[in-house]
Amino acid sequence: MISGNEESLQFEQQWKGIQTEAIDVLVGVLDGTHYSGQMSIKTYLPIYEKCFKLSNPPHNFTHELYKKHGETIKNYLVDTVLPALRAKSGRDGPALLKELQFRWKNHKLMNRWLMKFLTYLDRFHVKHNNVPTLNDVGMVLFKLHIYNEIKSDTTPAILSLIDQERDGEIIDKTLVKISIESYMLIEMENLESYTNDLEAPLLDSTRVFYAKKREEWIATDSTPAYLIKAEKALEAEKDRVTDYLNLASEPKLLRVFEEEILEKVSMELIEKESSGCRSLLANDKSDDLKRMFRLFSRIENGTAPMATTAKSYIASKGQEIINQRQARLDGGEKEKNDDPAFIKALIALHKKYLGVITEDFLGHALFQKALKDAFVEVVNKDIGMFTNAELLSTFCDRLLKSGGEKLNETEVDECLDSVIYLFSYLIDKDFFADFYCIQFAKRLLNQKSASIDAEKSMIMKLKVQCGTNFTSKMEGMFNDLTVSIGQKEEFKKEFDEKVKKHNNTKIDFSVQVLTTGFWPTYKSPAVTLPSGLTQCMDIFKGWHVKKHAARKLTWMFSHGTAIVKASFGKKSYDLQVSSLQAIGLMALNGGETISFVELAEKLNLEESIMKPLMHSLSCGKFKVVTKSPTSNKINKTDTFIANSRFSSKMRKIRIPMASLDASHNTKRVEEDRATTIDASIVRIMKARKTLKHKDLLVNVLSQLAFFKPYPRDIKKRIESLIEREYLERDPQNQNLYKYLA
Repeated sequence: MISGNEESLQFEQQWKGIQTEAIDVLVGVLDGTHYSGQMSIKTYLPIYEKCFKLSNPPHNFTHELYKKHGETIKNYLVDTVLPALRAKSGRDGPALLKELQFRWKNHKLMNRWLMKFLTYLDRFHVKHNNVPTLNDVGMVLFKLHIYNEIKSDTTPAILSLIDQERDGEIIDKTLVKISIESYMLIEMENLESYTNDLEAPLLDSTRVFYAKKREEWIATDSTPAYLIKAEKALEAEKDRVTDYLNLASEPKLLRVFEEEILEKVSMELIEKESSGCRSLLANDKSDDLKRMFRLFSRIENGTAPMATTAKSYIASKGQEIINQRQARLDGGEKEKNDDPAFIKALIALHKKYLGVITEDFLGHALFQKALKDAFVEVVNKDIGMFTNAELLSTFCDRLLKSGGEKLNETEVDECLDSVIYLFSYLIDKDFFADFYCIQFAKRLLNQKSASIDAEKSMIMKLKVQCGTNFTSKMEGMFNDLTVSIGQKEEFKKEFDEKVKKHNNTKIDFSVQVLTTGFWPTYKSPAVTLPSGLTQCMDIFKGWHVKKHAARKLTWMFSHGTAIVKASFGKKSYDLQVSSLQAIGLMALNGGETISFVELAEKLNLEESIMKPLMHSLSCGKFKVVTKSPTSNKINKTDTFIANSRFSSKMRKIRIPMASLDASHNTKRVEEDRATTIDASIVRIMKARKTLKHKDLLVNVLSQLAFFKPYPRDIKKRIESLIEREYLERDPQNQNLYKYLA
């Protein structure tokens, strides 16, 4: 039986052999003193076998081997590595890091070879005794005896090299990477040493470095130049993380950068007088705007001041367009509801800055709102007697009627899209709808639409923007025209048969039936008709009664059209006129002179209708009627006779007449608004049953899409509904309303 002392002596003898044959050789290889300069398989296998035998019966020296492993590494680190590093400390940072690089590499090699020699320990002893692995022991010892002793020198050396690189110097990135690696790999499960001993000082030094750079750049550079430097530095910091830092450091490092370089001078950069955001917008500096947006998007609320600046600038450009229109009107330009130059200028402005927001600001919601707010301010600022809603509608009329803007189908559609953008910013959309319906009806009735497809496209765009209720009347007008095509053909057959049967003079007669409610309200004068026209109307009435007995017909002569065959001297003409003009011409047929009063009695027309009627025939470009005395104004004392001397080079002549109907009825729109507000209030109260006054106002305003009434208007409608017993006030609280079922 072998005693404990004998076993210990036996182990020491065996270990001495291992020390001589392997560990001393390994140290010599690491320090460069061994002749071969490397370890070999011939060295490894015999040592592995010896360690294996010592770890198993009859020896069982696993505890002793485990202890010797730690002592070997510790002795090498303390006796060899630490003195070598201390010799480099305090003098030359790169030299210290190179020595650390060399020693760290050697330490990993030593750790690896000792793990190979003592593989059996990791497989069995470590597992069964719940002790650290051989690799972990090696790392702990390096941290304890090397890292903790020299980190106060290596960290400043690393930070100094990083700052040198930031200043544009070329450094040994591999040296920095391996040095930093030693901070990360000495921990078994976390990055505590890296975070506390390197990352924290790095963030502090980064803050100091960029604070200094910020002061230098902001004092000398324009905003674009500053941001170019900032973006370049930002990309360099990202590359720095990739090259030698831990990826977990990137958000922290960039956050420090953003605070120092961007946040602390954000308003100063954005508001710089000659190079800030406003200047970049004014000078179309797209690349600089994109860069500004990219960088300020990185900081909290960084883009909000940019959006505010953009809104202010776009609104100022819109105000310039308004001022130009005002200057033209003040300069004597005749005011009318058609100002295409003004609308085109607004469209061009919107198109330009919609492109800026889409391209330069990536369609960010803040900038979309800035554009909207700017144009809401501009588009709803009316100048002169005509509102922008009417000017916008009239511009649509120019686009859609024949003889208007000379554009192809694609260009018309693009212009309509642009108009819809401006329309979307209108607060009083119902005013636009009223103007548009009047002009749309004229195009349809007078067959002046350049393209039915374009008309349908515009209605669809309005429908998408505002919903079915907004376009219901327009779609109803289209439906009337579609239905009437078949009716016209059916009536024409019956009309031709009856005219032929009675041997009447051939008259080309057709009727367009409109549905009351879809179309604008027109004047319907009870004019005395020529017998030929009366017969035609009677035929149509008979036919219509058979088709639609319950429907009442009202004739709108002011909107009918006629071609009158007229002879002046030896020449014949086709006069394209309205139905009223045709009736007036028929009354003057025969060459007799007739006074204004007599003609009015003969036609049964009021003075307000007679004056524009006779003005069109006697004072216009084509004077087919002679008025006495000669002037451009119709008076009750005037007399009229067919102009026997009339002559024109054209055979077909169109004689326009001023409209008898007002182009826009504000009172009608206000009545419609009242009905809409009433419906909204009732709908809300029916769902909520009881509601406070303030809450009801908020709910009503949120529901109204076509206009924005004043609170006092809503209050009036509430009072009206209370009078009509739809609502009642709470007896205990006058600000609380109740719905009455």
